[in-house]
Amino acid sequence: MKTRYVPSTELLERAQCGEMAAIGRLITRAEGNVEEIRSTLSTIYQRAGRAHVIGLTGVPGSGKSTLVGTLTARLRTKGQKVGIVAVDPSSPYSGGAILGDRVRMSELVLDPGVYIRSMATRGAVGGMARATLDVVDILDIGGFDTIIIETVGVGQDEVEIAKASHTTVVVSAPGLGDDIQAIKAGMLEIADIHVVSKFDRSDANRTMVDLKKMLTFGAMTSAGTGWQTPVVGVSSLSGEGLDELVEKIELHREVARSSRGDARRRAIATFRLQKTAEHLLVERFTKASASAVPALAERLSRRQGDPYALANELLASAAASS
Repeated sequence: MKTRYVPSTELLERAQCGEMAAIGRLITRAEGNVEEIRSTLSTIYQRAGRAHVIGLTGVPGSGKSTLVGTLTARLRTKGQKVGIVAVDPSSPYSGGAILGDRVRMSELVLDPGVYIRSMATRGAVGGMARATLDVVDILDIGGFDTIIIETVGVGQDEVEIAKASHTTVVVSAPGLGDDIQAIKAGMLEIADIHVVSKFDRSDANRTMVDLKKMLTFGAMTSAGTGWQTPVVGVSSLSGEGLDELVEKIELHREVARSSRGDARRRAIATFRLQKTAEHLLVERFTKASASAVPALAERLSRRQGDPYALANELLASAAASS
């Protein structure tokens, strides 16, 4: 028996009633770049904007996924519904997500107030997948109060998360040289809140002191908001520092929601506008230039032209076809 294709507009109304299956199907279509969902995504964007978006990043081994799990559990005790978008590395074979984060958060899967979605980067840089913010909007209209985006954790190119979240949490851990990594990556500057994880370790206090010193030298105060970037020590094992972290997140949420957060909201809108335009441009170019690529690539392989001249020919061909 053939299954009826449920239009995205119908799924939208069911998702707004909190139906998890409808939310999941909308997310799958957004990830798959299904053309039919685009008008629905427009409606979803207009209806979204209520949830608080937390971006959580840090180098591999800093305990991001464990922290996301314990932070989510603590937010649940406060009655919040939490959506988690865990951006995992792509499989080099299928292109799909490796799903490591979902495995590590398995204890949250049965909680009806938590929704976890793993997404593959599929070659996207910046630590986020292409459809991440569409997924955030879908979870937003689905009734989730807080949405946590955990970046892939590749180390030095994840600063985009600060342009996509209301509150950015950067996680460091003792013994990983995270202070140096943070400076190299620009992560020191993007954090609204710094977290030193694994705070039960004896060398954790040294990492915390070093971070505070660097913040003092850099005078890290968010422009226009007066927000002083705090450093919070957290142990997911003992629960130490979790209440303080939640308190800092809530305080920053108030700043982000107030008029002091206007510049941040405009920056998020600018980032999304540019990223969406880039995606549409690449999509149109790929389609318009497809027929010309084989012949030009053959000429290039035979060195019958240089990459720049032939690329200009490809651009001219795409422009003529569009």
